[in-house]
Amino acid sequence: MPAVTMEKHKDGDFFVDYEDKVFEDVKAEEGQKALVTFHTVAFEGSIGLVNILNAIRLNRKGYETSILLYGPGVTLGIQRGFPTLGDAAFPGHQNFADNLKKFMSEGGKVYACRFALQALYGHGEPSLLEGIIPIAPQDVLDLKLIHVRDNAVIVDTWTV
Repeated sequence: MPAVTMEKHKDGDFFVDYEDKVFEDVKAEEGQKALVTFHTVAFEGSIGLVNILNAIRLNRKGYETSILLYGPGVTLGIQRGFPTLGDAAFPGHQNFADNLKKFMSEGGKVYACRFALQALYGHGEPSLLEGIIPIAPQDVLDLKLIHVRDNAVIVDTWTV
């Protein structure tokens, strides 16, 4: 067996040059919009959290940013907790709620499909985090079409 002669890595060590940015830092032009859609289940992968963080970043870059929760995506926007609502049963348990609240507090809009909320996941509008706007299932397509018409940046998140 070859001997490993390198020192062990320590907290604070760098593995990559995280300061070397290759592309320009794009900012929104006046009136530009962005839409981030979620058709993904809470806690089934990292994409839900990653694209909420992307929506926050788009908003901070000046885009008028909206999030659409539809299908299983509505599970990102419901209140949760244990033993009571709002409690974190484990580290990261409230990541979705905390970041959606941050996004909305910075001016972002979040929409949730009423059909998915009730028919698919057995929740009512009172289950949604404060500030999330419930919409009719027909509005899901129209919200996307409005953003396409307005040449918005659209990030679709779809997992199965």
